[in-house]
Amino acid sequence: SCGLCRIPAALKPEGASESSGTVINHSMILVQRLEALLAQGNGSDVSLRVQTVHSDEVKVFQAHSLVLSLQSEVFEGLLEHRNSSTLTLREPADCAAVFEKFIRYMYCGEIAVQLEQAIPLHKLASKYTVLALQHGLSQYMTLHLASDSPHGHVVNWYHYAMQIGDVALRDSCLQFLSWNLSSVFQSGEWGSVSADLLLSLLQRSDLILQSELELFEALEAWIGQNQPGGLTIENALRAVRYAMIPPQQLFRLQKQSPLLLKYHQSIQDLLYMAFQFHSASPLQLAKYFDVNCSLFTPRNYLSAAWGSPWVINNPTRDDRSMSFQTQLGPSGHDANKKVTWNALFSPRWLPVSLRPVYTEHGAIQAARPDNGHPRIIVTPATSSADFAGVSFQKTVVVAVRQQGKVLVRHVYNFHQSTEETGDFLAEADLQHRGSDYLIDSSLYLHIVVKPIYHSLIKAKK
Repeated sequence: SCGLCRIPAALKPEGASESSGTVINHSMILVQRLEALLAQGNGSDVSLRVQTVHSDEVKVFQAHSLVLSLQSEVFEGLLEHRNSSTLTLREPADCAAVFEKFIRYMYCGEIAVQLEQAIPLHKLASKYTVLALQHGLSQYMTLHLASDSPHGHVVNWYHYAMQIGDVALRDSCLQFLSWNLSSVFQSGEWGSVSADLLLSLLQRSDLILQSELELFEALEAWIGQNQPGGLTIENALRAVRYAMIPPQQLFRLQKQSPLLLKYHQSIQDLLYMAFQFHSASPLQLAKYFDVNCSLFTPRNYLSAAWGSPWVINNPTRDDRSMSFQTQLGPSGHDANKKVTWNALFSPRWLPVSLRPVYTEHGAIQAARPDNGHPRIIVTPATSSADFAGVSFQKTVVVAVRQQGKVLVRHVYNFHQSTEETGDFLAEADLQHRGSDYLIDSSLYLHIVVKPIYHSLIKAKK
C-alpha cells in the first residue's frame, strides 16, 4: 500500500487556504524522499565529479538534472551542454569540503551552518546562483558577528564582504568591529586586519575603546606583526589623535616607542599641535587653529575621565538617577576642571497627554505601563563660564551578553544641543529576564561625554 496512507496527515481546517476544503500537508515527507534520492542515488541521471583544486581528492555525487536545474540557472546551463553523464566541477579546498552540504540543500532546502563554513558555502551559492541560499548565508553572517570562535571571524567576513560587494554585510562587520574594538585588539584576528580596514577604523570617531593610548599600542602591535610599507605606516600614524593622549603619556611614547622614534619626522607636526593643545586654553587655541578637525575630536573612550558605567538592576521597576564627573575637556589645560553630570533613567516615560489626571476623587485616567517608553536624560549639574567654546556630545552604550561574551549591542548619540535621545531603547524588551538587552536582569549602560571645541567665528568688519 502507499507509504503516505500509513502516516497521519497534517490537517488544516476548511478556510485555512484560499481554496475551499481541508488541506492535507505531507510536504515534509516529500522533502525526506527527495533527500533519500540524493543519499541513495536512485534514478540518478548525472554524476557530479567534484575535484579539489591543487589536489588529487575527488568526491562523486549521484544527482538528478531536474532538481539541480530547478535550483540553479548555472547548473541548468552546464547540464544542457554536457557531453556525457558525468559533470566535472573544480572547486577550491574550502568549497569542496562543504560541497555535500551544498548539494543536500538543493534537494531539501535546509542546511546546518558552522561559522567557518559560511564563506565557502556563500561562494558556492554565488557561483551556482542559488539566490535564496546566498541571501540566507548573508543574513546568517550578520546575525552571528558576536558568536565565539577560536581565532575570530568578523575580520575575515568583512574582507569577504568587500570582495563580493555585499555592502550590508560589510557595514554590519565594520560597525561590530568599531563598537567592540578593545575585544578585537585582544583576539587573534587583530593581526589579520588588512591595511585598508585598519585605515578605515582609524578614521572613525565612533570607535569604542578604553583610550587613544590603547589604540596607539594596538597599532604598534599590528605594524610589528604585518610589517607594512612605509606609506601605510605613515598614514596610520597620522590617523592617531595624539591630542587625546595626556602629555605625560605623549612624552613617554616619544622616548620609548621605537615606532615613534623611527617615524618622528612624519608626525612631528601632529605632536607639536597636540602639545600646544594641552598647554593653551582651548579658547586661545581656537583663535589661531581649526579645532574642529579630527585631531581634536574625541572617540568613545570608556576610561573614567570621559564618563561612567551604570548598571540598572530590574530596569522596569522605577525611575533611577546617578551623578558622575568628567574632565571639562581633553586639553591638559582643563585637566583639573571637572563637570558634574546628572543622569535620569525612566523605564516608562509618558507624554503629558497620557499621564494620569488626579482629582480629589483619585486618578481619572490610569496610565497603562505599556504606553510609555524608556527615557534617559543627561544634564550638567551646574552651568559654568568654563563651558564657553565647548559643547558636550553624549553617547550611551548598551552592552549585552551574547553567547557568553559581553558586547556592545546599541549606541545612542545625543544631538549636541539636547539632553536626551528620542529613540532610546525604543525596540527593547526590558520586561523579561531573558531579554537580549539585559545581563542577569540588569541593564548595562556606559555614558560617555565628549567635549567638542568650536573654532571662534571672526566678526566681519
